[in-house]
Amino acid sequence: MKKTLPDFKQLNDRIIAEPSHEPKLVIETNLDPQQATEENPYAEGAQRVSKTFEAFFQGDES
Repeated sequence: MKKTLPDFKQLNDRIIAEPSHEPKLVIETNLDPQQATEENPYAEGAQRVSKTFEAFFQGDES
């Protein structure tokens, strides 16, 4: 017997938020960590991370 997934509109056990139509204000302060790996849950326990990882979290466009 093959299980079928419920229709997406019938799912009521999760919240899917709509994207905001308002602009966001992001401010960097002197309290922010200096390294991309500090207090970052995606780098938790990692000794080294790639340059791409660091660039992504530091906002570099390279």
